[in-house]
Amino acid sequence: MTTSRYAGLEEKARRGFKVLNRFMLLLWRIGLGPWISCWPSMGGRIMVIVHTGRKTGKRRYTPVNYAIVDGELYCTAGFGQISDWYRNLRANPYVEVWLPEGWWTGIAEEVIDQQRRLGPMRQVLIASGVVAPLVGVHPQRMSDAQLAEATATYRLIHIQRAEARTGPGGPGELSWIWPVATMILLSLLLRRRKD
Repeated sequence: MTTSRYAGLEEKARRGFKVLNRFMLLLWRIGLGPWISCWPSMGGRIMVIVHTGRKTGKRRYTPVNYAIVDGELYCTAGFGQISDWYRNLRANPYVEVWLPEGWWTGIAEEVIDQQRRLGPMRQVLIASGVVAPLVGVHPQRMSDAQLAEATATYRLIHIQRAEARTGPGGPGELSWIWPVATMILLSLLLRRRKD
């Protein structure tokens, strides 16, 4: 495959993920985030990283695959250095993470050491469900050398969780929609019965 064709496919994949990410973020905001990871072998394990835009200073939200390895949290930027969220973390490593089991503040750091990188990288890719195999990376079948070569441009991020968060502005912030929607539907059903 030529480089220009590969670049075109990569750009299409990035656009596709941006659309999918908006949908996943909405699910997190309405309180369904933990359900996204209910079938990890298919859809993967998904968390949301809340980071600061390097140019705008605004809060940005990015759903990513993750794995917890020996109690530590890892994720990967599969598009490498061109990923906006990765570049934002490089500019400001202070983040929040929305996980199925809780909401945390943390500090993100890139794992560069090849000895320390390969095991967590493999686990994150396994935790991506069908995503890694769709792009030709088979973490359960590849040797260490093959995996290192296939993920040479990927960026592995370790997030050191600092403290638990609660309050407004986090996962489930729009969960009030469910009772309102339920009341509207019930009133419509009752009205229909009377007619």
